[in-house]
Amino acid sequence: MHNIALALHQLGHQITGSDDEIFEPALSRLKKANICPETFGWFTEKISTDLDFIVLGMHARSDNPELLKAKELGIKIYSFPEYVYEHAKNKTRVVIGGSHGKTTTTAMVMHVLKTLKKDFDYLVGSQLEGFDTMVRFSDAPLMVIEGDEYLTSTLDPIPKFLKYKPQIAMITGIAWDHINVFPTWENYVEQFELFVNSIETGGSLIYFDGDETLKKVCEKSTLKKQAYKTPNFHIRNNKVVVSKGERHTLEIFGEHNLQNAEGACLVCKELGIGEDEFYDALSSFSGTAKRLEKVHEEANLIVFRDFAHSPSKLKASIDAVRKQFSSHHFIAVFELHTFSSLNKDFLPNYQHCMDLADDALVYYNPDVFAHKKMQPIDKEDIIKNFGQSVWAIEDSKELIAKIEEIKSNVLGKPYVLLLMSSGNFDNAKMW
Repeated sequence: MHNIALALHQLGHQITGSDDEIFEPALSRLKKANICPETFGWFTEKISTDLDFIVLGMHARSDNPELLKAKELGIKIYSFPEYVYEHAKNKTRVVIGGSHGKTTTTAMVMHVLKTLKKDFDYLVGSQLEGFDTMVRFSDAPLMVIEGDEYLTSTLDPIPKFLKYKPQIAMITGIAWDHINVFPTWENYVEQFELFVNSIETGGSLIYFDGDETLKKVCEKSTLKKQAYKTPNFHIRNNKVVVSKGERHTLEIFGEHNLQNAEGACLVCKELGIGEDEFYDALSSFSGTAKRLEKVHEEANLIVFRDFAHSPSKLKASIDAVRKQFSSHHFIAVFELHTFSSLNKDFLPNYQHCMDLADDALVYYNPDVFAHKKMQPIDKEDIIKNFGQSVWAIEDSKELIAKIEEIKSNVLGKPYVLLLMSSGNFDNAKMW
């Protein structure tokens, strides 16, 4: 939401906004642009017919006083994705969806387009190197959009990606997530069927061939379809080399990221970019924030930070690090932080996800269950579902101590530390 505010501000519009909490880095960025509200909270006096329109975020509830006032006055209200579509409705719209990898894949497409000096607008779910904001609005003929399946707003609680109506769509995979919103597997899969049906007539659909559920969803469509697989590659000096017409050395690693690259390559082919041209441009792509992001390196230690929280994301990230650093001692640390991962009934989905790590630690803060109004889980629940070799830890000091203990037992051998969470481990410093 704050990125849309910044993007509109940069176009010269007068922007005001409200929120009950604003965190960093949004707070500093809004202040720098002089559009941060002076006081946090909801104030009906801010809402008047002088406003051209309101962009409504998912955070605002149906009884929000400013929302009620806007409805009473008949002011035009857009949800976040509705306004993005309004801006892009006369452009070529590329939408990249999927349960995992959509931010990275969107970032790959953006990186290649920028490297090749193509003009485009974008919406992406992470701050990317070389891009000032996560949203750009201009008069460019193309918009690249990360298509999130989470809900639009309290006025229209359907997945965001159903609002964009792409001409070019890509889906990376389907793995059950957001169970607080989509309570059954069938209900979750249905959202992707609806997404495929939202692609404009004459459009194209790109999808990963290795996901059986996704294949069934996509093969029903009469659109132009292209499936992709993992490209041929090998690892040389801890670098991935992809063999196309030429050989290209990449900064990224992991089969899931190479699959994302193949899908991004097909997207770019639809935009007139050749395969070798794509991979040549991708060779300088170093990844996105919190997606196997290298955050520290010294003589015998490499630390990666990753946003992984669903079982499929967790397994893919662990598999990638294990294969890339096969000679290192591998410590994987996962924080239960999302509604799904903290749900006792969902925990069985994590079976064997962390098996490839030499040491696997699962951290959770017991206080979060009261805050989220959820049924508590305990260490036995974690060990039962993740595996008997997993360390279940509920105190950040204990987490740090356990990592130090493991490190002391692997002296003389390099090790890699993978930190996976959509949170921050309660600010624990682990290296």
